[in-house]
Amino acid sequence: MKWKTRITDLLDIEYPIIQGGLAYLAYADLAAAVSNAGGLGQITAMSLPNETRLREEIQKVKSLTDKPFGVNFAIGQHGRPFEHMVQVAIEEQVPVISVTGGNPKGVLDMVEHHPIKKLVLVAARRQAEKAEELGADAVMVVGQEGGGHLGRSDVGTFILTPQVVEHVSIPVIASGGIGDGKSMMAALALGAEGVEMGTRFIATKECMDAHPSYKQALVDADENATVVIKRSLGMPARALKNAWTEQILDLEANLANFETLKPYISGEANKDYIYDGNNEKGFGWAGQITARIHDIPTVSELLSTMIKDAELVRQKLM
Repeated sequence: MKWKTRITDLLDIEYPIIQGGLAYLAYADLAAAVSNAGGLGQITAMSLPNETRLREEIQKVKSLTDKPFGVNFAIGQHGRPFEHMVQVAIEEQVPVISVTGGNPKGVLDMVEHHPIKKLVLVAARRQAEKAEELGADAVMVVGQEGGGHLGRSDVGTFILTPQVVEHVSIPVIASGGIGDGKSMMAALALGAEGVEMGTRFIATKECMDAHPSYKQALVDADENATVVIKRSLGMPARALKNAWTEQILDLEANLANFETLKPYISGEANKDYIYDGNNEKGFGWAGQITARIHDIPTVSELLSTMIKDAELVRQKLM
């Protein structure tokens, strides 16, 4: 079956499947594997220390695939300038950029007159409308099921996606709680024209920087295995439940301020877990899709299985 949507046409990809930015994990090997398998792989720009490293990572992706790929700019979470990194993406003529975690205007303005496709992650209908006004080519809509940073409301993907579809004219990509053929077909039924997956791509062989214990924790997790931290700071984010996140929640319950929470929610604490498997001194982002993750395949095997399962669903509905 053909998987033609406005997203496959816009991004020139075979399947309407996009790999999320995945802070500290989305690098060339994973991005190239996703693109080679028919989706859109991405590398994470703002997890890299400088523009030289970003350029090297982009050039490595180009050496591993001749397919389109993207560069993700998580501009709101790292608190540092992004303009020099966007300039590298422009100079390297990357096919796609995505913007998450902050006001996308600065990035969209920089790439406005370049042939780069622009995706913006949103967590509310009004944000989607604003992204369209600013020139986004498509929006990625994340519901509360997602891993990592989320919107401030508790609206889930199944409600948010059709709400956005009905209020913008650009294509909508559903994110949050998606990781297999069934959930992809559910998203398409809601009017989405593609899906973005983050957590599911961590539990693949090509996500080489993720520690084996992190991947295994995703496989072992059930629907109650994640918690939302940082609500008290107005920056809710979903992570795997462990001793470290329980400490964070205890501190938040006792009205700890940002300075007290900072060492617990820092990028270093995140890396201690995802790189070193330190369950006592760190945390890993994860969405509720963990309940549907049962193996650690190659990216090619994952996408192949997803498409087969989606086609079975499609056939049953015809």
